[in-house]
This record gives sequence, structure tokens and C-alpha cells, in this order.
Amino acid sequence: MFINITASETGNNQGSSGALVNYLEKENHLQIEKGHGLPHENWFNGTGNDIRRQEVRMKIDRNIAKLGRNDAKFFLINISPSQKELAHLFAKYGEQGAKEKLKEFAVKVMDEYARNFKRPGINSHKDLLWFGKHENYRYYSHTDKEVKNGTKQKGECKEGQQMHIQIIVSRKDLTNRIKLSPQNTSKGKNVAHSEKLGQFSRTAFKQSGENLFDRFFDFERGLKDSFNYANTMKNGTTIQKTQMKILEGIPRGQTGNNNFIENISSDIAKGLFQSVDQMMSTTLSTGIDLLSMLLEPVYIAPEMNPAEEAEKRRRRKKKKGTDQSQGLSR
Repeated sequence: MFINITASETGNNQGSSGALVNYLEKENHLQIEKGHGLPHENWFNGTGNDIRRQEVRMKIDRNIAKLGRNDAKFFLINISPSQKELAHLFAKYGEQGAKEKLKEFAVKVMDEYARNFKRPGINSHKDLLWFGKHENYRYYSHTDKEVKNGTKQKGECKEGQQMHIQIIVSRKDLTNRIKLSPQNTSKGKNVAHSEKLGQFSRTAFKQSGENLFDRFFDFERGLKDSFNYANTMKNGTTIQKTQMKILEGIPRGQTGNNNFIENISSDIAKGLFQSVDQMMSTTLSTGIDLLSMLLEPVYIAPEMNPAEEAEKRRRRKKKKGTDQSQGLSR
């Protein structure tokens, strides 16, 4: 699950949202130009599913009270399931059903976005001004290696299932009074100061989106496909990476607790274990012996001695010849 927050696909979120709104209408434009066979796709926001682009631009651009010329006015949230996740959705709901369920999921993601600020009065997507756009395709850009080496052209559709959601969310809340910026990651001088600033944890937001997907769609995620694993292997300390690799060696389901791997990987990502020994002793206190699991012998079929193997080949060859001669006699 890839969830990312950026300024804008068009590179500027300090002025009007018009350029971004128009950019996100690209599949509707392509439908007219190339006849992709797709219906016109309007915007949604949890209260409506047939919102026109003019309304999106107008409401976002008017919700900017007390923001300066150089202040961010809106942000773009990209919700992109992986190929495995999309395959799961298509198998479970079909293409049209997957589209509608993914839009439902996006509404719940915006609930998590709102709660992540930990601001009084900001409790769900209903407290935000936001609009989502469902998209079926992704396109090669000048930064892709395929375009650079000449195997693909800029603007060409990427292969595979590429269904995803793009969301424009206003910097200000629905009442146009409270500033909400996911760029504010400062912890502040104290708890009260942090609450006033509306501290936002991007890591917590991405993790909550992944957990939400797994619960909402009953998706069984492998450790190596998890955000905790990817983020730790990219940004973690040497100790955290070692702990995660040890956890990777435990077969899923061997612990007898389906949530064990998820919980321990979360603790590793948070840096709760100062050493491998501490991780082992902590899990042992819960009745799960990681060391024993890692040391369990793996069954290997006994090797046949050369004479027995040659005799077995001779018998197979003789049987094959007999079967062929019987077939010809018929």
C-alpha cells in the first residue's frame, strides 16, 4: 500500500487549485480524445459521488482564510494499492465493485488523516474540505527509466492494474478556521504546544492506512510487503534491520498467533528493543520462543544411494518401453 502526501502533481500548492484539478481530469480528457471506453468520472468526498470539477476548484480556492500568499493552500494525497492488493480486490469484488470499495476505503483513510492531527473538533473526514478522484491508469513520465532509455514514451499508459485514488484536501478545515498541515512534523516544546500546532506523523498515517486496508478488505499481508518492514530496512538502525531479518525467518502461522508478526514488527519499527537478546526475551515472556522456531530442523528427503537410483531409472525405462510396445500391438 502506497500512501503519499505531496504539494501537488503540478508542483505548486500556494495558489489556485485549478491547475491540479484540471490535471486530475486527464482520464476524462483521454476518454474524449482516444475513446478509452470509460464513463466520465466525477469527484467524491464521502457525502457525494457526482461532484463537478468546477465545484472542487471553487470550494478549495475559497477556503483560504488568513493564509498568506506563500502559504500552502491544499495538499495532494495519493492512495495506491499494490498489484497484490489490487488482485485481491478484483478477485473479491470484480472490477466495478473494486472501484466502489476503493472509494469507500478512501473515505476511511481521510478519517485517519483527520484524527492524526489530534486537534479538538477534527475527528473525521466530515471535518475536512476534501475531494477524491478515482483513476484507472498511470502514465510514464520523463523521470521514468523506460522513457529515458527509449523503450516507452512520455504519456504512455503503464502496464498492469493501476487503479488508485487521488485526493485534494484543503489546508483549512471545513469551517475555514483551523489550519491543518501534514508538513508540520515538529513535536513542539511540550504536549500542549504540540496539540496547538496540530502535529502530524506521516509514518503513523501511512501505517494506519495499511492496517485499515488489511482489516477492511480481510487482506493477509506478508511481513516483507508491510510498511514497517520496508521503512525499517530503508531507514532503520543496524540493530532494527537485524531484528527484522530474524523475524522474517519465522514462517507465518508458526507462532499460533496471527497478529504476532505484525505486533513484533511494529515494536521493532518503533525501536522498542535495544538488542536482539531483548527482543528474544520479550517474546519468550509471552510464551513464544523465537530461538527455538529459528533452530527447528528443516525436513530434507533422504538421499538415495547411486546404485538404488540407477536401478530405479532402469525400472522406469523398462516400464516405459513395455507401455509403448503394448500401445503399438493394439
